[in-house]
Amino acid sequence: MKPKFPSTILLLFFALAFSNVCDAKLYELKSPDETIVLTIETGEKTNWSVSHSGQVILSPSTVSLSLENGEVLGERANVISGKREAVDETFSANLYKKAIVHNAYNQLVLICKGDYSMVFRAYNDGVAYRFETRRKGELIVKYEEANFNFEADYPAFIPYMWDYRGGKKFNHSFEALYREGPISEFAPDSLAFLPVLVDVGNGKKAVILEADLDDYPGMYLNLNETQKGFKSEFAPYPLETEMGGYQNMNEIPVKRADYIAKTNGTRTFPWRVVVISVHDKELLDNDMVQKLSPPCRIDDPSWIKPGLVAWDWWNDWNVSHVDFRAGYNTPTYKYYIDFAAENKIPYIVIDWGWSSKTDLFELTTPELDIPEIIRYGQQKEVGVVLWATWYAVKTQIDTVFAHYSRMGARGFKIDFVDRDDQLSVASLYDIAQKAAEYKMIVDYHGVFKPTGLHRAYPNVVGYEGVKGLENYKWADEDQPRYCVTIPFVRMLAGPMDYTPGAMRNATRETFFANNSMPMSKGTRCAQLAMYVLYEAPFQMLSDNPTIYRKEQECTDFIAKVPTVFDETVALDGELGEFAAIARRKGDTWYVGALTNWTPRERILDFSFLSEGDYEAVLFSDGRNADRDATDYQRRVVRVKKGDRLAIKMAHGGGWAARLEKIK
Repeated sequence: MKPKFPSTILLLFFALAFSNVCDAKLYELKSPDETIVLTIETGEKTNWSVSHSGQVILSPSTVSLSLENGEVLGERANVISGKREAVDETFSANLYKKAIVHNAYNQLVLICKGDYSMVFRAYNDGVAYRFETRRKGELIVKYEEANFNFEADYPAFIPYMWDYRGGKKFNHSFEALYREGPISEFAPDSLAFLPVLVDVGNGKKAVILEADLDDYPGMYLNLNETQKGFKSEFAPYPLETEMGGYQNMNEIPVKRADYIAKTNGTRTFPWRVVVISVHDKELLDNDMVQKLSPPCRIDDPSWIKPGLVAWDWWNDWNVSHVDFRAGYNTPTYKYYIDFAAENKIPYIVIDWGWSSKTDLFELTTPELDIPEIIRYGQQKEVGVVLWATWYAVKTQIDTVFAHYSRMGARGFKIDFVDRDDQLSVASLYDIAQKAAEYKMIVDYHGVFKPTGLHRAYPNVVGYEGVKGLENYKWADEDQPRYCVTIPFVRMLAGPMDYTPGAMRNATRETFFANNSMPMSKGTRCAQLAMYVLYEAPFQMLSDNPTIYRKEQECTDFIAKVPTVFDETVALDGELGEFAAIARRKGDTWYVGALTNWTPRERILDFSFLSEGDYEAVLFSDGRNADRDATDYQRRVVRVKKGDRLAIKMAHGGGWAARLEKIK
């Protein structure tokens, strides 16, 4: 027997349903070139969808922000007004791959009852949205819902959270090779960290990013109920922590709240971003995160000096042909400084071991005289950067920068953050600000991907968040494919400290992991090309000074490659296959190309050059590089604007050039 409802209840039900339909509103926002159409539908839920030249990129995807008081911003949104704006501007960039960034977009701000807004932007190369609130006091955010629904079960490149620190979820290094496969085969026992790339067909790619992450947790992705899209997840707010993880260096939350953020009631929230490319090479020169990040917060950043770094840890301090016992001691570091000075390399790093992991005032290695090494570096015009754990810097922030800046240290390489909950994110902003007060640089390792902090504080000269060269010390992986994937995915987020520069190079067949005498897979020229391709204002030379002196031709090339540029041109590329980029500093151009294990020949078009002749120093894989990966050929030729040059790359190979204008 069917239950009977009073007619008044039925009438009320239909009235409410009709009211909800009537309240639904549709808004459309186009990119400046009108190729991208962003559609927003408000009503019971707020959904956004995106098309590019008529092709659906995102099908309707729900967004909302749930507060502890039960409010859900974005649900039943009562839009009071919509404010549209067209922006076409340029701004100067600090320590970036180009000097000037073009920032053109159309914006729609939906101002809603309840003192909040939803802001949408459409660029020619992607879309973004964020929430804004205008509340007094404090907000507690229970959850933010961000969905990215695709039309089909497309192939995706997904980096997963695998290496849990202390066995705890949301504690990991943000380093992973990409798992390639359909969205529906998303790993059920993990989450993806950003950026994530989806191949949406017709040669187009969609890359999911976030930007302006400040005092808020970073976003992870999980498979949503459509089985062909993603939903957001966030690390809950930490309540209690304890030391643990790798060598007890991680501060690991052991108790978390049932909310993700406790924050100011008046604020802007992070941008949720989808970059769209028509050709893969467009991803090699994308400025979306830079455009969506806050402007520089340092009044005069001219003191910040980017540059190359002689690095000690990867090569295990294994110098030779010297009259002292090599190792973690003062003579070894003076040797590194001498090498840096000879090659006009502005920095060295003293990696872990000089102090306690939790107390930077507790010196633990008598063989290492930190003040003497810093003084020696100053005499040679080589800056010294000190390694430190995040925990030590965070807990001693009010004293450590003052102390070591007085000593003459130039900055800190800060490691083992391995979190991106709200407290860790806020801490990295605090550290950057405090370091800037003492004119010190910071290089973040064991840390989430860049999201704009480096534009606000350009003294943040490096980010890891990449499965870098260090992995060759212990792992046999398909790094050559990874190396031609990260420029299209990870590098969209910002600088990545991959730490290239291996001079012991091996083929796939001859490689083996070795901690003390590490090698790389792929050719010597692939290592040289990384200095052009990979964005890192603080770029490491990972091998040891002895071997660089033996390979002075290659060292000379590396030492002359800048780490920031005036202009970048994406020349050619295919995701996971190969990449070629040209970058200019002053009148000199630098070109780098990489391939995976497939040898290939490409034609480089030098139409990016200005008028006049250039002397080009070219490094190409040698004829026998498939048997001996150290084999290369160096030659000097003249080129001019419009010339075309055939380049060949061996298995795991590369090609690199420096083009100096002839006056």
